[in-house]
Parts: sequence; structure tokens; C-alpha cells
Amino acid sequence: MQTSKAGSTTNQLLTALPCKDRKRLLAHCEPIDLIFAEVLCRPGDLITHVYFPTGSFISLVTSIDSSNLEIGMVGNEGLFGITLMLEVDIAPFHAVVQGAGPALRITAEAFLHELEQSPALQKELKRYLCALMRQLAQTAACSQFHRVEARLARSLLMIHDRAHSNTFHVTHVGLAYMLGVRRVGITRAANSLQQQKLISYRRGNVRIIDRPGLEAVACSCYRADNEIYERMMRCRR
Repeated sequence: MQTSKAGSTTNQLLTALPCKDRKRLLAHCEPIDLIFAEVLCRPGDLITHVYFPTGSFISLVTSIDSSNLEIGMVGNEGLFGITLMLEVDIAPFHAVVQGAGPALRITAEAFLHELEQSPALQKELKRYLCALMRQLAQTAACSQFHRVEARLARSLLMIHDRAHSNTFHVTHVGLAYMLGVRRVGITRAANSLQQQKLISYRRGNVRIIDRPGLEAVACSCYRADNEIYERMMRCRR
């Protein structure tokens, strides 16, 4: 990973901290660029760093019998390494960069030290952990009960929220990996979304054409995710 000049882009968790706590934490952070498809951790790995995405996003993926399923996504609304606040320093999931871009990184040791010093940081992370747990549970139910097209629409909306652009790069293979379905299923669902003029898709480059239409096609899990995050944000006030 290379250093990034864009490290000043905001992360919502950091922005929500009191100025004193934020400055103290940022003093231990380094700006970096996360690279597409980079594996930050594998299940069972020691968590050595905590990542606060600013213009990037990370997929949390679990594997069963050689099959994969994305169960969570971390963008500039959160962080990777949340289990450290539970005194668990072993990664429970694959953490894979799905959206390249800037992030802030802090060592696990420095993060734990700042966590001890800052009740405000503890409070923010407890709220975020609650929201993330809800997202994990929602995704598990979604993968069982909702059809591929609706799940794909939800995933594209989640990426759109975190990519901060109407255009982003994601391959059929990557989407199949994230949704835990065969590539042919992704192709069929993506073609349907294109025919409805909701997205354009060419050589891994996705452009959102009609976001309201895509939201209408997405399963209810997308709205449920947003509602829990909205409640988390309101709790800060």
C-alpha cells in the first residue's frame, strides 16, 4: 500500500468525535491507499491494524465449503477492526478491498490505547458495532430469502453509497463472490437491470443511471440497513 494525499477525506465515525479526541486519534493514524482486491485479513489472522475508510470500502466475507458470501461492507461510515474493542484480536472474516481509495490506518496497539483514553470513542464504536451486527444479520436473512436481482440491486446501492460516484468498477466474478451465487446468475440479473435502464455495465464498469428505480427493485434489506444507521446517527445528538 502506498501513502495517499487524500487521507483528509472524512470518515463519519471520526468526524463525530469531539475535537480533542479526534485530534489525538488522528495523530496516530497514517493516510494510505487501499488497493482493489487487497486482502487485509483472513479468518484467524492477528488484527495488527484498524482501518478507517475515507474514500474506499471493504467487504467482510465468510466462506463455507469453498463458497463465499459477503456479509458486511465497511465504508466511510465505519471502520475495520471493531472486534478489538471486545478484546478479540483475531479476525473473524476475510476483509477484502472492494473499492480502492484512501483510508486512515492505526496500529492495534495505538487504537486500544486511545480507546482506553476516550469515552467518546467507546460510545461511538458501541453504536457502530450494534449497527454492524444488524447488517450482518440482515445479510444472512437476505441471502436466504431474496432473489438474486433484488440482492444485486441492494449490493450496487451499497457500493454506490460508499464509492461517492455514479460510476465504479466491479466485475461479475467479484459480484458473484460477494453474493455467493454462480456467475451466470449475476450475468442474468445484471442484464435485467440494464434492460430496465437502471444501470449500464461494460467490462466491469458500472454506472448508476436511475437510482430511484434501482431502489425500487432492491430488496427491503437496503432500506432496513439505512434505517438502523440513521438511528445510530441520531443517537449522537
